[in-house]
Amino acid sequence: MARPVVGIIGNSYLMNDQYPTHAGGTMNSDAVSNVSDCLPLLIPADPRYVAVEELLEVCDGFLLTGGRPNVHPEEYGEPATEAHGEFDRARDAITLPLVRACADRGQPFFGICRGFQEVNVALGGTLYPEIRDLPGRQNHRMPPDGSLEEKFALRHVVTLTEGGVFHRVLGAAEVMTNTLHGQGIKTLGENVVIDGHAPDGTPEAIYVKDAPGFTLSVQWHPEWDAANDPVSRPLFQAFGRAVYAWAERNEAARLQRMA
Repeated sequence: MARPVVGIIGNSYLMNDQYPTHAGGTMNSDAVSNVSDCLPLLIPADPRYVAVEELLEVCDGFLLTGGRPNVHPEEYGEPATEAHGEFDRARDAITLPLVRACADRGQPFFGICRGFQEVNVALGGTLYPEIRDLPGRQNHRMPPDGSLEEKFALRHVVTLTEGGVFHRVLGAAEVMTNTLHGQGIKTLGENVVIDGHAPDGTPEAIYVKDAPGFTLSVQWHPEWDAANDPVSRPLFQAFGRAVYAWAERNEAARLQRMA
């Protein structure tokens, strides 16, 4: 059969400070295509162009990518402040109901950075606007200078729940990750389980308890060097297996209806 389709959530940008675009990092497409072995499809995350119902039919799974804009705090009942940074309300309008629908249906999604935060907010959780301002927390933001290799370099340990979902997928109770985020989980959404923490207590790995499908999400960026990194590779491989399983079940159901 043809490779199943993974919808990669795009972000809105102004090219050359003038031309509006929807874009996605090539490392996301590379990880989906070459590690998950799925067909990457970039989604313009804007309800003017796509509907959640359409996406659920066209795609077999979803990669909820990182991005500079943050989830608008009104989505979790708080006023916007300067500390919350930039927003993308159009993306909020697509991804938040998409997460809820996928969690209910068992359709696989893999959340990364902003995507990790979207999962928590979609299920009723809240976020801190700036982790580094909290007592005892370290600065998790991307280094302002240096090459991409330096910015995406491994920077801290994530300790996983012994015997938990991530431990089983990764085969280790501690893993090294990069860190390029400013916000983080404040209160948990319904059925959201923290399965890994940074040394300062910041939640770094979550899943949705009792959801029938793949719902793993991470606060770091596993798309960087995903084919070679010993943490990223098994995550994208597990996601790919879940997407294939969903696509095969859908195809079997379609053939049964035609019989």
